[in-house]
Amino acid sequence: MRRSITGIATDALLQIADLAALAVSLPLAHAFFGLWRTDVAHTSLAGYWPPLVYGLVIWAASARLNGVYEERPRAGRAAVWRVTKALGLLALVGGTLAFFAGALTARSFTGFFFGTALTLLIGNRVVFRLIARFARARGYSARRFAVVGTGGEAREVAEAIASHPEYGYQLEGFVAVDDAEPSRGPTLGLLPNLERILKDHVVDEVVFALSRDRLDQIEDAVAVCEELGVDYQISLEVLRFGQARLRLGGIDDVPTLAYARTPSDTVALAAKRLFDMLVAGTVLLMLSPILLAIAAAIKIDSRGPVFFRQRRVGKNGREFTMLKFRSMYADAEARLEALRAHNEMQGPVFKMRNDPRITAVGRFLRRTSLDEFPQFLNVLSGEMSVVGPRPPIPAEVRQYKTWQRRRLSMKPGITCIWQVSGRNDIDFDHWMELDLEYIDHWSLWRDFEICLRTIPAVLSARGAS
Repeated sequence: MRRSITGIATDALLQIADLAALAVSLPLAHAFFGLWRTDVAHTSLAGYWPPLVYGLVIWAASARLNGVYEERPRAGRAAVWRVTKALGLLALVGGTLAFFAGALTARSFTGFFFGTALTLLIGNRVVFRLIARFARARGYSARRFAVVGTGGEAREVAEAIASHPEYGYQLEGFVAVDDAEPSRGPTLGLLPNLERILKDHVVDEVVFALSRDRLDQIEDAVAVCEELGVDYQISLEVLRFGQARLRLGGIDDVPTLAYARTPSDTVALAAKRLFDMLVAGTVLLMLSPILLAIAAAIKIDSRGPVFFRQRRVGKNGREFTMLKFRSMYADAEARLEALRAHNEMQGPVFKMRNDPRITAVGRFLRRTSLDEFPQFLNVLSGEMSVVGPRPPIPAEVRQYKTWQRRRLSMKPGITCIWQVSGRNDIDFDHWMELDLEYIDHWSLWRDFEICLRTIPAVLSARGAS
């Protein structure tokens, strides 16, 4: 199945850890070799570092060829075998190049190096697997899935995933095809009601695991998943007739076809998360004096807490508490209904240019977007990203049209294409279209571009109120 963001970041960290392990293997092997050969114990390592750099490049290519960092190997032995093959190819290519370059090293030292490297590479996997199993078994950053079908194929999929808690998946329940279909687990409802099921439950991915005679019933359900932005997979178990193994993807030994309408580039998404943490940490640290001054100004200006806490809807319907500097009077929520007639936005959101609930300090904070800065704490916690669709409140989501709900398929952000395109000057439907266009064409470069465009948009207060 498709990996969670935590899994994506973990895979990227594993690649970094492997490069570090190869680099550390050199001085370790030299030390071990020195214990065995005291006559070379005090020789310099300087001459070994340049070949090591080439070795790291060769390792990257060899690991890719041997699928070391592909979707998780089906078992621990498979992972060890891939690493061993990749390291063997590194030894073969490195040895050949050394032979032609006339830079042969003692075979015993080479053995120490590759033995140490293999031990550390395998150790990386053991440690990462234990950490992942511990964290995901407790539901951290879990990715929830629903299985369409309740027969043997569906149970096999659910059991295959349950046997690997380190994958980071939790079963939300089964979706029965019809009333006559027996259920052997938590049932969320019937397939014709899939749209309502996905709206009422937090589901990141749907797995269709039906018998061959029922495959013609999933076309409408697939369309629902695509419209809502929910990833889906179709089990290919029904297409496995002989002994040949399909390699299009899979959950343990159950072959699948995987589809996604959200970004799925492993390295790019891991880089996005690292970028989020770096930016959020830097902003909070460097601007801490200003943030403390803002907190003091809010307390002096009006009664009430410094922070405004509000339940918002995040990725695929997850609710979380979003933080902002309080910019309104403490009774703002109670006065909202009396101001509904003055709403200047179409759709379920409420925007009013001269909202009387806003305090004097709050008006300045909103015009400069300083009220948004506490959300960098939400970014650090993983609930938000620096760039992404703005998180709505639950009441707004309940009024979404079906096509608009797909904007929840990506983690919400502090800034987005809407904020740099006019904010309150844009009507609601166009806002939703901008978010969907961002999701469909997401890239790291586009995130950087939006960040850069946010600076002049904030300074000019364009579209702000």
